[in-house]
Amino acid sequence: MSKFTRFGNQLYTGKKSIDFVGRKWTWYAISAVIVVAAIVGLSVRGLNMGLEFTGGTQYTVTVSGSAGQSLADKVRSAVGDSGVEAAADPTVTTSGAHNVIIQIKSVSTTDNTTVVNAITKATGASAGDISQDHVGASWGKEVATKAVEGLIVFLIAVTIFIAVYTRQWKMSVAAIVALAHDVVITIGVYALSGFEVTPATVTGFLTILGFSLYDTVVVFDKIKENTKNLKATKRSFAAASNLAVNQTLVRSINTSVVALIPVAAILWVSAVQLGTSTLKDLALALFVGMAAGTYSSIFIATPLFVQLKSGEKDVIDSERRARQRAKQVDPYAFVPTFAEGMPVEDNGELSGDTTPGVVPNPEAASSGGPAKPTLRPTDERPTSRGRTAPPARGPLREGGSGRPQPSREPRSKRGK
Repeated sequence: MSKFTRFGNQLYTGKKSIDFVGRKWTWYAISAVIVVAAIVGLSVRGLNMGLEFTGGTQYTVTVSGSAGQSLADKVRSAVGDSGVEAAADPTVTTSGAHNVIIQIKSVSTTDNTTVVNAITKATGASAGDISQDHVGASWGKEVATKAVEGLIVFLIAVTIFIAVYTRQWKMSVAAIVALAHDVVITIGVYALSGFEVTPATVTGFLTILGFSLYDTVVVFDKIKENTKNLKATKRSFAAASNLAVNQTLVRSINTSVVALIPVAAILWVSAVQLGTSTLKDLALALFVGMAAGTYSSIFIATPLFVQLKSGEKDVIDSERRARQRAKQVDPYAFVPTFAEGMPVEDNGELSGDTTPGVVPNPEAASSGGPAKPTLRPTDERPTSRGRTAPPARGPLREGGSGRPQPSREPRSKRGK
């Protein structure tokens, strides 16, 4: 842990740096591959919409014994083989220790009786132990409409807030692009995994939007602090923005890991042990969205924002000043490197080769090869203006220029 702490301190101070901004095309390529895979999965497999969106019938069966996964598989086979077309692909889950939930499409009264008989034979329960809930498709459409309306209002409010807070509309654009990146990946995972989309899934989607933007706004706030005065800073705009990402990197990782651990535990328990659809759908949306939000705030939002700002005059000037500082070399910064066996200079004389301006090469001598001479840089006097004093023309004489110097006499003796 101490090494991780030191590493975080080095990232914050700039002693170590990960080039997030300079390698933006690498991050863009990785995100493009993931997004394309999500879109292909969505177009090929589609979303497994739940009963609340498509309409249908839900049966809740209370059994005397334990409602485990083996019983759920048995009920699924019995209902699917009942000969009812609407029940050919049922969704069967367990709820608690003694409840089994079966969801199918809307059926007629005759088909409903056939499905109930299949359930009673598979579970051993009586018809009185089965409760039925019929859901119309109109209610699901209303839920979907309200979710889309909430999403639009949320995006508009967030865009206005970021633009007003940061006073840079380009930050809003970068944040919204990163947010769309997270939503597309989450939807693609749902399509590829076959998890059912329920109202709990919609709740998870709206939650991950806030989490993703929360991490992005923290990074943008640090960028705003680092680039407040570009003329006074020694870094370019891209370097200052990259430093901001490095300074918030450890914090982003810590908060994301702390948030993902309990969500992963809920996902494991609900999907593997309990089979409860509500918790499973909510946990999957939260887990995928949080992980994608952490990635996008670091690898997508900041590099995209810097790219959008690259054409502004202040940013171009900061890049030019940074390049000029990098080219400046101090002629007095030469420091000789000590090596074993190097010649010793005593009172201006070298032991060995006495050629003026030439010293033996210690590396060649230590390796057994011929001692090739190298130029002696200390023989050259730098002539930078303001650093060297002109040589004296002669000794300083009393009286300055040799002319008689004025003397001060009392006023009473002046003119006499």
